[in-house]
Amino acid sequence: MLEKLELIEERYEELNELMADSEVATDHDLVREYAQEQAEIAGLVQKYRQYKANASELSETRTLLEGEESEEMVNLVQEEIARLEGQNEVLLDKLKMMLLPKDARDERNVIVEIRAGAGGDEAGLFASDLYRMYNRYAESHGWATELLSLNETGIGGFKEVVFAVKGKKGADPSPYSRLKYESGVHRVQRVPITESSGRIHTSTATVAVLHEVDEVEVEIDPNDLRIDVYGSSGPGGQHMQKNATAVRITHLPTGMVVACESQRSQLQNRTRAMAILRARLYKQEEQKQLAEVGAVRRSQVGTGERAEKIRTYNFPQNRVTDHRIGLTSHRLEDVLGGDIDRFIEELATAEQSEKLKEAGLS
Repeated sequence: MLEKLELIEERYEELNELMADSEVATDHDLVREYAQEQAEIAGLVQKYRQYKANASELSETRTLLEGEESEEMVNLVQEEIARLEGQNEVLLDKLKMMLLPKDARDERNVIVEIRAGAGGDEAGLFASDLYRMYNRYAESHGWATELLSLNETGIGGFKEVVFAVKGKKGADPSPYSRLKYESGVHRVQRVPITESSGRIHTSTATVAVLHEVDEVEVEIDPNDLRIDVYGSSGPGGQHMQKNATAVRITHLPTGMVVACESQRSQLQNRTRAMAILRARLYKQEEQKQLAEVGAVRRSQVGTGERAEKIRTYNFPQNRVTDHRIGLTSHRLEDVLGGDIDRFIEELATAEQSEKLKEAGLS
């Protein structure tokens, strides 16, 4: 790892020399290219130089122990050595993380799809609970949410809800970097409001988190689309119903169907529906590529069966357990109120550890 860091530092200095060259200085495109490359490694080089300076100081401090007979001085030097060793361990950990390739998708906004799974009406009620949970989580991070599509059950539950989560450009964290860990089957265990005997039921809802995709990333042939318009039953009332603003787009090659009726104009709903379709098609292609190389997609939603789960919300025990990392919280109400950062941070840490192993840096 240190050899790799040394090469990166050498490249940083080489870029300095190249940009100072009089011939290069007249080529603005080349200067911009070199400046961008240097900016991408500047933080890593700065941290590496800090590590080297610390290591040098540590080596010099150790020499102070040679021939030292004063017990008081020996203790002071050993304390300083321990401090510097601790700093270097922290710096090494940071350098390892900085060497990992960045996931460009982490900068993206997301489209979240929640669908009721096994469990009938109770599954629909749980889907609405998850929708509120993610809305409150987004609010706690200063992200905006926008309802794109909603199919209700009639008793306050959702058969399906699709919504966008948008952060401010350049803000940290961004929606996808956090919410990507939420894809999968969520399971609830509780006594449904419709259960008269007090028996605990198990129900599920599936969550899919799709990063927004630009038009240039997914080309869609207009001939592959069937677009239907109809009267909306969502917000906007009779005005929307009368003017048929809702849009349903069917992608004929895959049979994928996207409907959007949340906006006040047909054009807006069509734009939103196309954004969802692009994201789904991108994810489908991504899954296909991963399957071809034998990889397991960590964000696999599954079929929605009770046996499949990434997280369980157990009401009688006031418990939430994430089965991927074995983390349990006994603050179920807070979690459903949007306090899910502890789970997400642990999942991010576990993912980083796996990446470090794969890269041979652990």
